[in-house]
Amino acid sequence: MTQKNSENRYHLKLANISKRFGRTLLFKKLSLEVSSGEIAAVVGWNGSGKSTLLRIIAGLIRPTRGEIEYHENGNQINADERRNYIGMVAPALALYDELSAIENLEFLAQVRGLKIIRERYYSLLEQLGLKGWENANYGIYSSGMKQRLKIAQAVLHNPPLLLLDEPFNNLDTKGIDAVDKIIHEQKKRAITIIASNEQREIDYADRIINLSE
Repeated sequence: MTQKNSENRYHLKLANISKRFGRTLLFKKLSLEVSSGEIAAVVGWNGSGKSTLLRIIAGLIRPTRGEIEYHENGNQINADERRNYIGMVAPALALYDELSAIENLEFLAQVRGLKIIRERYYSLLEQLGLKGWENANYGIYSSGMKQRLKIAQAVLHNPPLLLLDEPFNNLDTKGIDAVDKIIHEQKKRAITIIASNEQREIDYADRIINLSE
């Protein structure tokens, strides 16, 4: 797999998405369309299904009802191929404690079928404030450092669709500034969806979907 062409245009369409767990209905008939260069924010009370909706978009779980379409230059992308187009940051995301930052990134690149480019990894880690910690095991990282590495793995392959679940979680001011730059850079070429109730993160959005309405 090669990194996606930044000149391609992408479009995500959610049509009447509903999700039920047993007798509990999280949300119903949600519809949203987002294209390259746009950011959408998913907001709502705790437990309203923000993280679940991102997981549905990522293809990690299925909606109870509804359809998701993802297009590249007007051509629909097969559901089996979508994971190669997506980068995701989430609180539940687990990296490998026994591997260093560089080793984690190299492993994830191999999983995605990417060419190993160590210079890019070192540059990305420096951008995110992890210079000097590239060869330290992830298991000894602070919570903020772990969040920075989660951001790094999500944008490693320049994904056309970036899903961010509480992206500034555990970050200090420098970390927030670094992620802010990444989000603005992504907006030039990609679709970004942020799940959060923090106003700072909602302010990025061109459109908002409120799960509590």
